[in-house]
Amino acid sequence: MMIMMGARVCAVFVLVMCVSGVCEAGCADRPTPRCCPGRNNECVEKSARRTVCYCDTYCKRSGDCCDDYQAVCHISEVAKILPDSFKRNFKDPWRRPHMLMKEEKKSYCVQMRVKQASAACKIRPWSAGLVRERSVCVECQSDAMATDNRCRGDGLLNIRTFWAAASAPGCSGSWVRESSTEDCQCPSYSMIFV
Repeated sequence: MMIMMGARVCAVFVLVMCVSGVCEAGCADRPTPRCCPGRNNECVEKSARRTVCYCDTYCKRSGDCCDDYQAVCHISEVAKILPDSFKRNFKDPWRRPHMLMKEEKKSYCVQMRVKQASAACKIRPWSAGLVRERSVCVECQSDAMATDNRCRGDGLLNIRTFWAAASAPGCSGSWVRESSTEDCQCPSYSMIFV
C-alpha cells in the first residue's frame, strides 16, 4: 500500500512539473544555433514524452520533429519549382486594362546543387535534368516573391534543403544552395520558384 501511495505522489509531482513547463524539452532548449536548417543528426533532443525528436529540416520528412520545431525554427517552406517555360514573358490574357499592374521586382538567381531526386522526376522531360550532383539555376521572379522580396524555399548557403516539382507528381528531392545573384535571369531550360 505504501509503495502505491509513493508511486502516486511521484506521478503527481511529475505531472505538476510538466504542467509548469519544467519537463518540456525540444528545439527551444538547444543552445544557439538551434540547428533548424538542413539535415543534422546531432540536432537531437528528448521530447516531453521522453522520445527522441529532431530539430532539423529533415525531421519534416521523417516525421520525428520536436513539438516546438515549427515555432522555434520558423521553418522555411519546401521550394516549389517549375520549368522556366511556365513564366517567361507571360502575359495574363485575363487582365483588364483598368486593373492595376503589380509592381515588378527584380529577379534573382540561385545556383543549387541537386543532392537527391526521386525516380518520379525521370518521367517529365524538364524534370529529368534534376539528377544528383547537377548544378541548376533557379530564378525567383517577381510573381513568386513573398512580402520580404524573397522566394520561399530558396535555400541556405551550403545547407541541404528540400524541393518539389509543382507539375510532376512525386518528383521531389533535396539540394544545397551554392550561390545567389541579384538582378539576373537564369539561362533557358532552367527552373523558376513558384
